[in-house]
Amino acid sequence: MAMPRQLLSLLDLSPDELTRIITRASILKTLHRSGDVFEPLKNRTLGMIFEKSSTRTRVSFEVGMQQLGGGALFLSPRDTQLGRGEPVEDTARVLSRMVDVITVRTFEHAKLELFARYSRVPVINALTDRFHPCQLLADMETYAEHRGDIRGRTVAWVGDGNNMCHSYINASRQLGFKLRIACPEGYMPDPDILQTNGDAELVRDPRDAVEGVDLVVTDVWASMGQEGEQVERAARFAPYQVNAGLMSRAHPEALFMHCLPAHRGEEVTVDVLEGPQSVVWDEAENRLHAQKALLEFLLVGPA
Repeated sequence: MAMPRQLLSLLDLSPDELTRIITRASILKTLHRSGDVFEPLKNRTLGMIFEKSSTRTRVSFEVGMQQLGGGALFLSPRDTQLGRGEPVEDTARVLSRMVDVITVRTFEHAKLELFARYSRVPVINALTDRFHPCQLLADMETYAEHRGDIRGRTVAWVGDGNNMCHSYINASRQLGFKLRIACPEGYMPDPDILQTNGDAELVRDPRDAVEGVDLVVTDVWASMGQEGEQVERAARFAPYQVNAGLMSRAHPEALFMHCLPAHRGEEVTVDVLEGPQSVVWDEAENRLHAQKALLEFLLVGPA
């Protein structure tokens, strides 16, 4: 049996496919706002395996399936035999005989890859410690809606070299923008991911990283599972806070993004998060429309 299409990272889709999904997301957003009923996924079911808590990811996938005419089944570790030690590959084989597409939100990326290897249906990465591709679909949709094509633009990633940073590295490769990365020593992105992407560069000083850029992006200093490092990270990341002074070095038309939840006064100040350059609320809403476009692509085909 042929392997179904997956989205474990942005590299699973071609640049053209990514661009089509991002464009399609805005079209689906317009359709929904105009009140048009569009249900290409009627009688289809999304299985959602979540080992990490979530607000935006869970709600956007569940509501997205409802808007497309299908349904979603949320499964926490308490609700499945995974929580009692059933092998990942066994759960994948059984669940993928009952549902049409599966999202997995977990810690180890290797677990997601193992699950996808044994699944009969498309598997979507709803976040792992290595990548967060669905957030990038929403970010790129948001940038396109506010500023147009991101190809040839320059983006600054400021903060932790985490799964979001890795996904921005992949996005820069796939969508043709330059990426400057400013991270504290010891919190750099994976060098293997960095080496495969020619338009991403490390910049030591965050002030140099944001100089003249078109988009500034950051994330919390301590992600889920790293709460015990909060005090140490707060000290190390303090010079990397995105504040008005830092944003003033970017292009005057630069946007600010954050995947949320945001810690005001830590990685970003209130005046930036709530300021005129911030598009974080559009970015959050676009999780819904970008994932609808992705689900349509994986289950129906290119629109």
